[in-house]
Amino acid sequence: ESSLKVTGIDLLKSQNTQEHHTNGYNIKNLVVRRGQPFQVQVSLNRELRADDKLTLRFGIGENPMKNRGSLLSLKPEREDFNGWKISMVKRNGKECLLSVTSSPNAPVGKYNLHVKTGSNIYKPENGVIYLLFNPWCEDDVVYMANEAEKEEYVLNDTGYIYVGSAYSIYDRPWNFGQFEEFVLDACMYLLDKSNLSLTERRDPAHVSRAMSALVNANDDSGVLLGNWSGNYINGTSPMDWIGSVMILQKYYKTKKPVRYGQCWVFAGVLNTVMRCLGVPCRCVSTFDAAHDTEENLRVDIYLNEKGEKLNSLSFDSVWNFHVWNDAWMKRTDIPNGFSGWQAIDSTPQEQSQGRFQCGPCPVKAVREGDVYLPYDAKFVYAEVNADRVYWVVKKVNGKDKYFKVGMETQAIGKNISTKAVGQNRRVDITREYKYPEGSKEERMSMERANSFIRPSGLMPRSGYASTMQTLGVNTQPLVLKEPVTKTGLHLEITNTEPLHPGNPLEMAITVKVSAPGNWTVNLTGSCQLQYYTGKVQANLGTIKETINLEGPSEMQIPMKIAPDAYMKTLSSVEDEVLILITAIAEVKETNDKLTKETSMRFQYPPITVQMPETARLYNDFNCAFIFKNKLNVTLENCKLLVEGLGIFKMTTFEQGDIMPGRIMKSEIVCTPTRLGEKKIVAKLISNQIKGISTEKGILIT
Repeated sequence: ESSLKVTGIDLLKSQNTQEHHTNGYNIKNLVVRRGQPFQVQVSLNRELRADDKLTLRFGIGENPMKNRGSLLSLKPEREDFNGWKISMVKRNGKECLLSVTSSPNAPVGKYNLHVKTGSNIYKPENGVIYLLFNPWCEDDVVYMANEAEKEEYVLNDTGYIYVGSAYSIYDRPWNFGQFEEFVLDACMYLLDKSNLSLTERRDPAHVSRAMSALVNANDDSGVLLGNWSGNYINGTSPMDWIGSVMILQKYYKTKKPVRYGQCWVFAGVLNTVMRCLGVPCRCVSTFDAAHDTEENLRVDIYLNEKGEKLNSLSFDSVWNFHVWNDAWMKRTDIPNGFSGWQAIDSTPQEQSQGRFQCGPCPVKAVREGDVYLPYDAKFVYAEVNADRVYWVVKKVNGKDKYFKVGMETQAIGKNISTKAVGQNRRVDITREYKYPEGSKEERMSMERANSFIRPSGLMPRSGYASTMQTLGVNTQPLVLKEPVTKTGLHLEITNTEPLHPGNPLEMAITVKVSAPGNWTVNLTGSCQLQYYTGKVQANLGTIKETINLEGPSEMQIPMKIAPDAYMKTLSSVEDEVLILITAIAEVKETNDKLTKETSMRFQYPPITVQMPETARLYNDFNCAFIFKNKLNVTLENCKLLVEGLGIFKMTTFEQGDIMPGRIMKSEIVCTPTRLGEKKIVAKLISNQIKGISTEKGILIT
């Protein structure tokens, strides 16, 4: 009597991946989501009889064992094993069609499938099945009800990251590329590298925390090495990436950290990793984000007597923008009411439990002031809620003295932004992170947060401020209001001409007083170039004026910086720099003081993309990139970087120098390999400008 043997297995890839929304993954293996049935066709050497024993075995990890839950042994007639189920759909001669449903909280990862019949074990080729989180399954903690949101936060492989400054926000197109070749394998490698236990792999809170640690290379030779030094000679400048694909592919190939990243690169890569693993995720940009090293909800900014910001004194900083991620999940490890979006951040800023990792922190906990909840809620709360205090450092009898010239309580955590669902536009989600400024809810939230965070007394804190005597009063009211001045003093900073590199920078400071009377105002203004992290790169110029105002009235004071003052700096830095204008106004009669700062970005001519609206699968089409240099300066060492997921791999065109008025044109022949809406992203980099990017969509039929 011949013993029962398996002669073949069909994992029915096209049918299963269609049903599991995994048909995008560019991989030989079967990729399925947990908690949802998939079918397997088993071919046998003879018909199945009642006394035959047929078992499907799924093993995860190095040495799968039943008692550890890493080996699942499923028999069609036995209902349930660790929440997994298997049933016979139909038998047809020597063929049987089986349906397997994994547990909705199964550990995610790679499972080896073997089929056991009696004492025979059959090992299919490509028998490794990838099991992911499932936002389509109601019993999975990452379940997301809205179809359009899943389309955006799980399946969209392109998007935007918002950067710039609160005064001028712009979108940087980014290719997430979670379905590209080797990206899923890179994520699985990170999961293995994380040393998460099987139990932890069930939970997206543990997985997302581990990924926030592994996307930076700081303590675990993870994916990306952060570098804010301005020197990227032995790597890729953070400005030169246009997506996550090359980064993850290179990391998977070399298993060594890729050089270099800054916050939007870390956020872009973490977004790819989370979407790839099946956790809904979005990139979130906060403008004027505090990096509050001491968790005292205060960031001190030091100015010299000319009103120029000083780098050397501050431990804390305010970043023009900072990008992190929100991942969607039900939190089972904390009290109810904090499910939904959770902030996670892979930019290495501060250590948490001994590693550079941040989150998941419930966005609701930030809004409600429940900053005791895990993980890292105090840090995230401070990023969007700290106060900014300005100090002028003056020499008095040869010693540095600090004078407080302003305080802003509503300047941090502005315009919190992400890409809209299903649309190519920015949506403001500040309300998800904080209540309206000045509202009753905001005050209650702040009091709640302050009961867990100890705000320090009001004195400057810097490298050598600790030895000084305290200035003024050492107590701080719980909710600091903007200082109400006797004169109703108000400052506004604007640019009066477009800020084109090579042209003079023309700005204006408007001084307003609303109280009647004659007022003498001393105005100090400075213009500097700074990195987005708030680090000053160059001082460009200052003004000092005394003006007389008959209140209520206003006066506009112009400020003009010649191109020679900044072009050399602009050409020598590897990063995109912003223009920082700081103004200090003091009313002589009342001693009212006010400080205001605004960051602006340079404005650039656009790149245009010419190509058809639609194209057919595997049929070539032409795509042209056109750029006219409308600036008054030659752009040196121009490079055009282009990438189209499912159309062509990342390509770099060396363009040399582009003189003023000259037009550059580059063409590429494209062969689409995937159906649906696809995007082409282009970016132009030169010595003078770092950030011109554009994108264009095409429908592949």
